[in-house]
Amino acid sequence: MPTSRTTARERVNALLEAPAAADDGGFLDLLGTASQAGPPTGLTQRLMRTTLLPQVYERYWRPTLGRALKGPLGPSMAGEVRLATKLLDLSPGDTALDVACGTGRFTRAFGASVGPDGLAIGLDGARTMLAKAVAEGGPDTVAYLRADAVRLPLRESTVDGVCCFAALHMFAEPETALDSFARVLKPGGRVVLLTSARRGWQPARLADSAGGILSGQRMFDRGEVSASLRARGFTEITERYFGVTQIVAGRLS
Repeated sequence: MPTSRTTARERVNALLEAPAAADDGGFLDLLGTASQAGPPTGLTQRLMRTTLLPQVYERYWRPTLGRALKGPLGPSMAGEVRLATKLLDLSPGDTALDVACGTGRFTRAFGASVGPDGLAIGLDGARTMLAKAVAEGGPDTVAYLRADAVRLPLRESTVDGVCCFAALHMFAEPETALDSFARVLKPGGRVVLLTSARRGWQPARLADSAGGILSGQRMFDRGEVSASLRARGFTEITERYFGVTQIVAGRLS
């Protein structure tokens, strides 16, 4: 029988280093009264904490901003979901972790991919985003967790796939986040990331850097994220570049 949402939350709690309390909004909460896990790194992250943005994030804000950053040849948001699901190579019964899940668009897709015996965890620090994610519904295999996206609270080697789309560049400590991703993945597990990618030629590079400073987002150099993954034992690394973004995936050896 399909796993109930309550049971999915219980299964998430069993994977945590310390149990989380259930929030009235329908998700587990490890941050309690704290407004967020750490200080916001800029304007974009501050907007994520507002009440209004979650209402328009999935259907308007994220697709529009993504198109501007990815350019005309980049995938749509629906295309991102399909690509992330393919690159994670999820199988029935797997556990997928969607870091900085927002309103749960990717989490819901992962929940459908892992089947009734699997588990899809959407993790975010914003209470407003998670409340909207819960309201959107989805498979019974989905559960949401409010926690630190940089220092993941899961036990070592507990998930088969980690997705982090449109968030790594907003973390104050992205290298610490990559350490966390590697720690919670099982051997052979996969990671897929969508993040910033500064262009190589000088005028564009300066413009990209200035835009990152204004928005509070880090602009990674092309090849920088893949090198960081290799240093952590990832292999089979692929890179795709669209505008000032990159999609990087790899398998933990």
